[in-house]
Amino acid sequence: MGQKGGKKAKIVKMTGADDFHHVLAIETSCDDTSLAIVRADGFVVGCLTANQDLAHRPFGGVVPEIASRNHTLQILPLLEELFSRTSWSWQKIDGIAVTNRPGLIGSLLVGVVTAKTLALVYNKPFIGVNHQEAHLLAPFLWDSDMSQSQLKFPYLGLTVSGGHTHLFHVRGIGHYELLGRTVDDAAGEALDKFAKLLGLGFPGGAKVDEMAKRGDAKKFAFPRTMKGSADLNFSFSGLKAAAVRRIESMSPSEVADQLADLCASFQEAVTESLMVKLKSAQTTLGLNRVVITGGVCANSRLRAMAAHWVEESGRIEIFMPALKYCTDNAAMVGLAGIWRLARGERSGQTLAPSAASFPEDFQV
Repeated sequence: MGQKGGKKAKIVKMTGADDFHHVLAIETSCDDTSLAIVRADGFVVGCLTANQDLAHRPFGGVVPEIASRNHTLQILPLLEELFSRTSWSWQKIDGIAVTNRPGLIGSLLVGVVTAKTLALVYNKPFIGVNHQEAHLLAPFLWDSDMSQSQLKFPYLGLTVSGGHTHLFHVRGIGHYELLGRTVDDAAGEALDKFAKLLGLGFPGGAKVDEMAKRGDAKKFAFPRTMKGSADLNFSFSGLKAAAVRRIESMSPSEVADQLADLCASFQEAVTESLMVKLKSAQTTLGLNRVVITGGVCANSRLRAMAAHWVEESGRIEIFMPALKYCTDNAAMVGLAGIWRLARGERSGQTLAPSAASFPEDFQV
């Protein structure tokens, strides 16, 4: 019998917390199938990800049914390849971490069932991980191509992707205060929909970023919704609606001639909206360590704005994951998982996927 999706699986406290040195991690929350082996200090032994861009490109976005079916085809061959490339074996794996929330139910289900089956077959403890928590911890990851991160708790964290735009006060593992969130579209979702509107293809956010590099960000005056609000929430639906109206007012030839300017202006509105609220939160909390994470933190304009803030302030430290750990990946899931396993937490075989975070995941 499985547990209902909206309820939290029972967490069992166990002894032997110091025995966790390496975990196998599984991430299937959306359209990327990813597996990784992660060490307790954040070192990534290996991480492999299979994307489904070609499968979803004809539809201009992720189709949930296609995503889940592709996960079932890719996950076990990817696991075999990961063990082969790293020369790893199950004898070296101390536990399993898997994303079980939030995300597409069908996609999450593939990862969760795989993790529970492997845990039974190889007699390994496992833990369900919140995808957003994993993103918040991603800047701690390091590997043979980079040195160990100097990030420390507490810090201000912005998770920004196709599904999430949230601000957190991160005090430590399991201690996350939600400061603000989007009240409608996520930033990445707005960029993707804008790209689809212009016929740029999939994945849209990256296409807009590339095109914007050749454009004038001041050419079109798109709104910065909620820029002056007293809270720390975001909104991008008004911006999206303004973009629709602008494009509908132009002829096809005008759109083609000014495509780069449209992308640069729209991207500027998105990234400036993010930075305004991030700076406001930093001023309110007084935290000088800031994390920007999630797929949209790979955006070149957002990174440039963040770098300028650091230089301008002289005291702000901004930490971002390496580009390969910005988008959905199992390495970040492994880090969140191994730190929770080391605290004595376990999930049971009743663990189920959930489309949303659990109420107890984040303080408000």
